[in-house]
Amino acid sequence: MAFLGSKPHVSRSDGALAEIMADGLDRVDRSILRILQREGRIAAVELAERVGLSPTATGERLRRLQKDGVITGFGARLDPHRLGLALLVFVEVSLDKTTPDAFARFAAAVRRAPEVLECHMVGGGFDYLVKARVADMPAYRRFLGEGLLSLPGVNNTRTYAVMEEVKSDGLLPL
Repeated sequence: MAFLGSKPHVSRSDGALAEIMADGLDRVDRSILRILQREGRIAAVELAERVGLSPTATGERLRRLQKDGVITGFGARLDPHRLGLALLVFVEVSLDKTTPDAFARFAAAVRRAPEVLECHMVGGGFDYLVKARVADMPAYRRFLGEGLLSLPGVNNTRTYAVMEEVKSDGLLPL
């Protein structure tokens, strides 16, 4: 590792002297990640051309980013409306007890609920924020009554139905 100015630099296996960011990624890694977030099906040769590396060097970086857990997988973005899942809701969930066992039981149960897209333990006036997607309000009422309220330890909920998705691309700010 060398220091040019005040920032660390290192020689990479691809021969480049790269500025390393605090997270261990250089500008080329970040460029690869930005492109892949938007165009996950890009051909390896085109990706290499766009980041200015050989296909071999780009492939090595991709393998390293996957091995290091920076890239956690690849998938398709689906239109929920075309799949009959038009209603998006956020639900505040409060548990009756805030013990490690109660948290573990709730987390295990919510992981099995296919309607739940995301679930986050939060600090504040409630315990979890759940993001769920269902067909419509009757389907949500069924999910709430037969699913969410029957999960271990749920004391009460507060639901927010989404009227308009203003931004939902899910891209990280690289």
